[in-house]
Amino acid sequence: MTTLTHISGPETVTRSSSAANPSTLLALSVVVPVFNEEESVLPIYERLRTVLAGGSDPYSSSYEIIFVDDGSTDDSFAVCAKIQASDPCVRVVQFRRNSGKTAALNAGFSIATGARVVTIDADMQEDPAAIFALFDKMDEGFDLVSAWRRERHDPISKTLPSRVFNTVVSRITGIHLHDFNCGFKAYSCEVIRDLKLYGELHRFIPVLASQRGFKIAEVPVEHSRRRFGKSKFGARRLGRGYLDFIQVLFLTTYLRQPLRLFGMLGTLLTLIGALICFYLSVLWLQGEAIGHRPLLTLGVLMVIAGFQFISTGLVGEMLRNSSFRRGDDYSVRRILGWEHSDNA
Repeated sequence: MTTLTHISGPETVTRSSSAANPSTLLALSVVVPVFNEEESVLPIYERLRTVLAGGSDPYSSSYEIIFVDDGSTDDSFAVCAKIQASDPCVRVVQFRRNSGKTAALNAGFSIATGARVVTIDADMQEDPAAIFALFDKMDEGFDLVSAWRRERHDPISKTLPSRVFNTVVSRITGIHLHDFNCGFKAYSCEVIRDLKLYGELHRFIPVLASQRGFKIAEVPVEHSRRRFGKSKFGARRLGRGYLDFIQVLFLTTYLRQPLRLFGMLGTLLTLIGALICFYLSVLWLQGEAIGHRPLLTLGVLMVIAGFQFISTGLVGEMLRNSSFRRGDDYSVRRILGWEHSDNA
């Protein structure tokens, strides 16, 4: 079978010609990010095959499994390649280096041809049998359904930070999910085509999808202890998660109108600085020396900082205006009465 190679950035994506044909739309694509999971790849593949083969039509006969090797240093890719050689329903993407889970998901999404897309980690901690429970929820009208690991079998060093993270994100964003970071999710193909993922934004996919107008839900699933390999969770992810959350809040709230954020902060600083300077001016008019007072420096600095914030907001508005593309501000579900809907 001939292959096509799509090059994007430093990674090379290889796929079969049948998958490249946009008219060949499958019912389901399963994307499995892999990083140093040589012992888990074969078990997750066999479990997926068993579950899908025993499922209902059209999923049992119209699916693909996409393994994305995120620059593994063990034999993960060799195992994936061996599976692909024996199963035409399997695609394998190999990165030249470790690029992160978001990049791995992006690569899988870019070649997925399923009307529905499922992502699941290769560590075998979630049972693929729950795929159809996610689909049942999607049938109720939801576009993205996330698995909720209600009873996690992980050490407290993972569960406690995760619980804090999920609580904070849920309360601030208003999206009432218990498990944002679970890698087991089901999407309609419209969701993955609409999302813009980079950096490490995979943790906030439900937030980004909700901001685009998609309906989000969750379903409790069973969670098992890790059988093979080592967890990729580390202390560095906590700091990164905090910064990523600030980034997502900005992107979902003020990206379209940056002046509202920077202008508000700048105006507040300017007003406080102006009041301080006014107060000191009154004291000066009464004959009191103010040149040696730190409050004068603070007032002047706050006025200057306020103008800088406002200027930053104005620059952001100019950049937003110059880079604006039709469709950035909305996501179309469907168009009635128009046959040619490529721009929808």
